[in-house]
Amino acid sequence: MARSSEPKLVVHISKGHFAPPDYDEVKRLIEASAVTLEPAVRKLRGLIYCHAGIDKNISTVVNMSVWTDLEAAKQMETLAPMLAQRPILEKAGVRFDKIENYEPLWNTGSMNTNA
Repeated sequence: MARSSEPKLVVHISKGHFAPPDYDEVKRLIEASAVTLEPAVRKLRGLIYCHAGIDKNISTVVNMSVWTDLEAAKQMETLAPMLAQRPILEKAGVRFDKIENYEPLWNTGSMNTNA
């Protein structure tokens, strides 16, 4: 359980849905996006962890990241390489949900919050 003296971490979630036949193309695009996105995201203030993934069974993609605070998490919403990827994925058939930021209530591991 978080104590009041601990930083208020934020879990940032971006989720998209696509038609099952588009899986291979969406996966290829997500993998290729790492070339520009990974170094750009690493440079952002407050990043603790970031992961992009795809689920073939339910035809979804997700970008999940953990940040030291809400302001840091919201950097993802204006990051130029991230904004450039959105229309590429939309052209491939991905429909994005509204981006959400969550306050974690518990976790099962230790995270370095000195980012």
